[in-house]
Amino acid sequence: MACYKPGERSRLIYALREYRGRRDEPKGFGWRELRDLIVRARIQLGGPIVLVWDKVRLHLTAGVREFIAANVEWLTVFQLPTYAPDLNPQEGVWSLVKRDIGNLAAADLGQITRAVKRKLKMVQYRPEVIDGCLVGTSLAL
Repeated sequence: MACYKPGERSRLIYALREYRGRRDEPKGFGWRELRDLIVRARIQLGGPIVLVWDKVRLHLTAGVREFIAANVEWLTVFQLPTYAPDLNPQEGVWSLVKRDIGNLAAADLGQITRAVKRKLKMVQYRPEVIDGCLVGTSLAL
């Protein structure tokens, strides 16, 4: 999550999941992990949250919709138009991550995960880079 608040430094809040191909292991985030990430963001940011996100299937699930409806006092959600990655600052973050690991000759999944975490942590501590991802969308706060 690329987080912006006027007058404060921009932040990046994230969680990673490794898919190891085990039986009954989910391939990606479920609605509960997304809910937990949003709650964690609220705690870290200390206030209400306005989410602007794309129409990924996970964002449209019943569990997420129920969570949003149950927390309208601090959570507002706006959906980006379908196929509008140019309006999503998070796409800029992933572009930076992929650029650095694109030529990585990894021996195993753990090495890739460590490289992604390392790059996300570097971005996390550079608010000007997170700001640049918002500027790249031509959107304003």
